Amino acid sequence: MVVLSGKPKEDKNMSLLEQLQSYQPYNEQEVNDKAVMLRLLMNESEAADNHPSIFTRENEVVHFTASSWLVNKEHTKVLMIYHNIYNSWSWTGGHADGETDLLAVAVKEAQEETGIKTITPVSEEIYSIEILTVDGHMKRGAYVPSHLHLNVTYLLEADEAEVLRVKPDENSGVAWFSLEEALEKCTEPWMIQWIYSKLNEKLIES
Repeated sequence: MVVLSGKPKEDKNMSLLEQLQSYQPYNEQEVNDKAVMLRLLMNESEAADNHPSIFTRENEVVHFTASSWLVNKEHTKVLMIYHNIYNSWSWTGGHADGETDLLAVAVKEAQEETGIKTITPVSEEIYSIEILTVDGHMKRGAYVPSHLHLNVTYLLEADEAEVLRVKPDENSGVAWFSLEEALEKCTEPWMIQWIYSKLNEKLIES
């Protein structure tokens, strides 16, 4: 994994650009979000050197994140965390923080947030894309203004038998749920309607 500071290197940036360009949107939400994400990503390569990269949180308006739909080997359950900021059971994921290999980010975040060491991609291809709104909130004693996440999701797999542990600074629970329970446990209506239901539908159809 190559962690970048400042603006991402062009070859890694183009790799993500090519992945997004070839990704086939699942629904209208993804069609529209893909167009916006591609436009911002292509503008990134043309931005001035002092322009905050959309791969870092230094860009306080919009930046890339990576998430995962982390399932068991039978693909009948999903591993979720109880997110301290959103006060809801949610998927795993986090900020790119300069890294343009978003699959690596998704795996790293899933490991850190669940305690599971062995997490493997079901596929290295993008599983889902979405632009997410984030309300202003306090984090580590500082206020973070409202902003957008350009989120890329990957389908990952783990063994139910592995020991789980929370990451206290980010979550206060880690648990396996059936696909139906995952929707019931979430308390964010928009995420249920537009994201988690979509991820489950794609999983069942595959």
